[in-house]
This record gives sequence, C-alpha cells and structure tokens, in this order.
Amino acid sequence: MSSSETGQATGTRDKDYNLIWFTEACLSNALRMENYAQDAERDGDAELADFFRRAQAESQKGADQAKQLLKQRLGS
Repeated sequence: MSSSETGQATGTRDKDYNLIWFTEACLSNALRMENYAQDAERDGDAELADFFRRAQAESQKGADQAKQLLKQRLGS
C-alpha cells in the first residue's frame, strides 16, 4: 500500500484501518499463543507454556483495549 493512501482506496480512514488491523493482529496472536502453549505442554515444558500463556494474555489485553476504542470511535 502506498504511504499516501488515506482511505480513498479502502473507504476506511488510515487510523481506523490501523485500529481494526491491530485488533485482528492481537486476536490472531492470542490464538497462535494457545497453539504454542499446547505444543510446549505436550513436550512437558511448563516454563515455556507459561511464557506463551503470559504472551497470550497480553495479546488478549491489547485486543480488548482496541475493541473498546473501536466501539467508541465507530459508534457501536
């Protein structure tokens, strides 16, 4: 995407698009961390599983905060 795109091509202002993208990225990462934690647990590595669970919680926190901003800004 061109650095000068400001919503004409997508119909969504950059800042709104960025917030939507961030929300999706956080949710996607939370799902990925679940898989990684399960892999670590299957291999008996509780320390690594705990690390991925903490990362998952941070991704969920980011997604929750972004969803709240979306709600406020997009009027849902």
